[in-house]
Amino acid sequence: MSKIIATSAIAGAHQILAEAEEALQKAMDTAGPEQAVELPNTGYYLPVIYGLTGIRVEKVKDIEQVLEHARELLPEPPAERLWTPYLGTTLDAGIATLFSEEIIESLKYVLEPGAYTETDAPTDDNLWLGAADDVIMRERGVEFVDGTAPGFAAITGAAPDVETAVQIANELKQKMLYVFIAGKDQGVSFAEQLVEGGVELGWNTRLVPFSPSIYGHIFSLGFATRAALAFGGVEAGDYRNILKYNKDRIFAFVLAFGEVTDKKYATAAGAISYGFPTIATSDIPEILPTGVCTYEHVVSNVPCDEIVARAIEVRGLKVVVTEVPVPVAYSPAFEGERIRKGEYWVELAGPKSVGCEFTEITDDVDDGKIEVIGPEIDDLEEEATVPFAIHVKVSGRKMQKDFEPILERQGHSFFNEAEGVLHMGQRDTIWMRISKRAHDAGFNFEHLGKIIHARYHADFGTVVDKVQVNIYTREEDVEKILEVARKAYQERDDRLGSLTDESVDTFYSCILCQSFAPTHVCVITPERPGLCGSYNWLDGKAAYEMNPTGGNQPVPKGETIDDARGQWSGVNDYVKENSQGTVEAFNTYSMMEDPMTSCGCFEVISCVLPMCNGIMTVNREYKGETPSGMKFSTLAGSVGGGVQSPGFLGHSRFYMGSPKFISADGGIKRLVWMPKELKEEMREILIKAGERVGVPDLVDKIATEEDGIEEDQVLEYLTKVGHPALEMDPLF
Repeated sequence: MSKIIATSAIAGAHQILAEAEEALQKAMDTAGPEQAVELPNTGYYLPVIYGLTGIRVEKVKDIEQVLEHARELLPEPPAERLWTPYLGTTLDAGIATLFSEEIIESLKYVLEPGAYTETDAPTDDNLWLGAADDVIMRERGVEFVDGTAPGFAAITGAAPDVETAVQIANELKQKMLYVFIAGKDQGVSFAEQLVEGGVELGWNTRLVPFSPSIYGHIFSLGFATRAALAFGGVEAGDYRNILKYNKDRIFAFVLAFGEVTDKKYATAAGAISYGFPTIATSDIPEILPTGVCTYEHVVSNVPCDEIVARAIEVRGLKVVVTEVPVPVAYSPAFEGERIRKGEYWVELAGPKSVGCEFTEITDDVDDGKIEVIGPEIDDLEEEATVPFAIHVKVSGRKMQKDFEPILERQGHSFFNEAEGVLHMGQRDTIWMRISKRAHDAGFNFEHLGKIIHARYHADFGTVVDKVQVNIYTREEDVEKILEVARKAYQERDDRLGSLTDESVDTFYSCILCQSFAPTHVCVITPERPGLCGSYNWLDGKAAYEMNPTGGNQPVPKGETIDDARGQWSGVNDYVKENSQGTVEAFNTYSMMEDPMTSCGCFEVISCVLPMCNGIMTVNREYKGETPSGMKFSTLAGSVGGGVQSPGFLGHSRFYMGSPKFISADGGIKRLVWMPKELKEEMREILIKAGERVGVPDLVDKIATEEDGIEEDQVLEYLTKVGHPALEMDPLF
């Protein structure tokens, strides 16, 4: 390998280690050794250090042992006469660099409060987000699971100009990649160039500005490390499997624009240890032999118009992009794009108008026909709000009525993947916006129909033969379609509502998340939806019939082993086989004994509060303290990764309304605490659940953070209101 790279990387590592030692001393002097150190709202301490060493940095005084380890790893620069330094010593210097950078960045939260926004998007006065919290990490992890985000590009420096930066960012997004940004070149950052180019940044757009310093890419590697810990079932301190997991599963690479300094070399050496190669625009030495990375380690002198394609090739990334005939960029990377007031040309349906989306199976279908009945987008004034209905007719020899809601629900993702199109809601609560930029590019209502036609055929070609789309933009026409659609919605709901676990002999699995949690198996029953909230039993059934080799498979119940706890021989056999033998049995209706595993994509977590003889349930959006003594992020670390954790359960919101919700442990009457926001969101469902068990005022007896975040405070509230959990049999 190049002596220049080794010398520069090791020299940069020494410089960064010295800065970490200086930051530690400053923290000792100003905040003291007992000062807490953490990345906000994460349950993995300092994740790179924790993942690779197992060391839990919780206070300033804990950092010294990490620095001592970094000093031991850090070699001296190659001697003048040593012309063939080993790659291994350079990689050691890279790991020492990562430890030092994580210390510097974590202490920044102590020494420079407000340096980072700690939000999911830039604020008006601060571009830099800092570390992703565990809520963001787990939400985005789903996209890495289902393939809509195959990897990420870690960008440092700045493009030659703003136009080039925007083109590269769009190309990366069209390849469905996340873009993590940190560091500058000649005082300019890639993120600042995007802002100047009018590009929206934040987690929702997959363009994530971590930090103005190159050290901020420790947040990129921290994200990758937490993926291995949370979803991969890798234990902290198992550095070999942490690094192997990332090489095999997290397809990332570094794009270095402009001058490559010693510190950038050192950071790149740390990234190479993870299997993430560096592709540079400048003329620097290369490391072409394979070994640690899939292919080359460092590739240089790559023109900006070729750098994305070259990086994807070097990383060994396979990207599939669906061709959709629209005049704007089209990719899942645009799914989180926001279109605010003042940015849209037209607003469709929503709270100020009426609308619906309705997919119907019928024999009367003219494939490819797309008709707009009513004003087209060019007939409307800027920032108009109009009624809107999209009626999709489909036919196919293998189509079934149960497929209608599956197909209909896909519109949310399909529309949002078009740059400049925002879709929210479903059924008769849809709300859409089309941006001024999209309008100026020639996007119109007919293109919405083209999206549906192309994607239905591409994604569901095994069952869909013909697709016709009618779009209505006059209120009288929308109202007519709405009346028909609402009858269909009600029929669907009635069909699912009549199903019980006892009325079927087959459940359905979901193993879509096994790319992150290899031992997790989700089993979906009529009365227990998938823990992510995205799949119910009918969805699983329809998904299997549309794609028999996909992630949703039939699970015959077999013989009943325990009816009260919900355990069957066929389910146990399936789970054991598909969890690689790590889970031999689970109880569908219990969280106290052999509960179902979780991947990390759950909407909420329930856990036992022993003093209260009940359970609390917390949603991932809630970032405050809970009576369990753990925030959501810490609880998630205990539950996720495909492990069985008695007393803890990851599940969907609406499972709380099911008669089977932890029925073996006492059911909904055990629920004693939840965040106020979640309680209000679920109020109607909780009222019905309470009425079903003879406690019609149950919802008002459930404590929230306003009543207490310590368990004894919650117990006092429960006693005052007479919560039924206090009179139930002990949980233990």
